[in-house]
Amino acid sequence: MKLQEILPALDAGLILTSGVCLVLGFIFIKRKKISWHKRSMITAAVFAALFLLVYVTRWVLFGSKQFEGEGALRALYFGVLFSHILLAIAIVPLVIITLRRALRSDFSNHKRIARITFPIWLYVAITGWVVYWMLYHL
Repeated sequence: MKLQEILPALDAGLILTSGVCLVLGFIFIKRKKISWHKRSMITAAVFAALFLLVYVTRWVLFGSKQFEGEGALRALYFGVLFSHILLAIAIVPLVIITLRRALRSDFSNHKRIARITFPIWLYVAITGWVVYWMLYHL
């Protein structure tokens, strides 16, 4: 198997892992398991950062893959991709601010921004996997 084939699957695994850790972190905080919440959210951020590193590396080495679908499927793909890209750009500073506030023990402000960050981050993780699936498995 070639690197060009491995990297997209690796990226999909990284973003999926980030999303799973994100959901676990949400569950832990709802159950008041603060230390597990912190571990999960830091792990989610690490896997999201690794995803970004692998994605940029893949893009620099191999460029973009063209979507081969047509008609309504093509429109759906580009709709998902467009929303994913916009929110992926927006989520980076939100995650940094959210984590920074938590690590500085500014929990009231952390909680306020986390309510915005969480659903956007989860959407980006899910749509990242959907984009991968549509590009490589449809």
